[in-house]
Amino acid sequence: MTQARTRLVSVEETPYYHCIGRCVRRAFLCGTDEFSGQNYEHRRQWVVNRLKTLTQVFAINVCSYAVMSNHYHVVLKLSPASANDWIDRDIVDRWVKLFSGNEHTRAYLSDEPLAEANKDYLTNQIPVWKERLTSISWFMRCLNEYIARKANHEDNCTGHFWEGRFKSQALLDEAALVACMAYVDLNPIRAKMATSPEQSDYTSIQERIKQLLHNKQDSNNQAWLLPMEGQTNEGSGLPLDLDNYYALVDWTGRAQLHNKRGSIPNQLSPILNRLSIDETRWLSSQKHFGNQYYRVIGTTRRVKALALRIGQGWFVGQGRASPFEMG
Repeated sequence: MTQARTRLVSVEETPYYHCIGRCVRRAFLCGTDEFSGQNYEHRRQWVVNRLKTLTQVFAINVCSYAVMSNHYHVVLKLSPASANDWIDRDIVDRWVKLFSGNEHTRAYLSDEPLAEANKDYLTNQIPVWKERLTSISWFMRCLNEYIARKANHEDNCTGHFWEGRFKSQALLDEAALVACMAYVDLNPIRAKMATSPEQSDYTSIQERIKQLLHNKQDSNNQAWLLPMEGQTNEGSGLPLDLDNYYALVDWTGRAQLHNKRGSIPNQLSPILNRLSIDETRWLSSQKHFGNQYYRVIGTTRRVKALALRIGQGWFVGQGRASPFEMG
């Protein structure tokens, strides 16, 4: 049975979620339609640009992403506590960046004297907007609806562009987070669209590599991705070491997986030892992030705890938690 999104998304359990949006048309989200010859490659940048905009508005960060021909992957980190520092004006200003303002918001942001009706409206709506700006469902809605409108306008048509609901997986521990990020970053290689991470266009790994090669922070390009701050991280960034993550992605991408078309050649990364992940089980885990039925990924203990909390007996794929545990 389909679970309500609010029952599966809990910051208390984990702030990290893997989301997938898939196009329902034969005419691709991106890439080239071999039947018509129409090229949609430019739409990949639409997705990246929209993600950048949304991270500036929501209390949600992007850890990794990959934009493919008819779908995209994004790993998000929810940071609702950061919204506690927002004053009312911050909330209104953020909201009108996404949706057209009205007489109430225009008067408020222009510092005009407010009528009682305006005050009542804002008193009721500001808490609602604040909650939405911390919501993964609203983040994905603001991403998918924006892309759908642009694509429909370009295609001169109406109707559904995306599947009814985006797919999401809760990443319950650090091992699940790292494995999923590697899976996302390696998507173009596994699909034989690229031969190396640095050639994988419209992926977070390529953005991070470009920043490393240029040895500078580009506020218009790199800064919007959640930074990797190391295993001892106590800040707001990812608890991963960037150099070891590069080595891990490279090593993982060199392995041949029976259900994936592409790969690159094999190097062991120190991060495998630090996370106590067996090599064979790590590679096994790479086969399961694209399966829409695995709604949570993590150790058996964490998966069972989440099922108990929401009153569900089990999750499909619960037995697949084993790649994140040593025997």
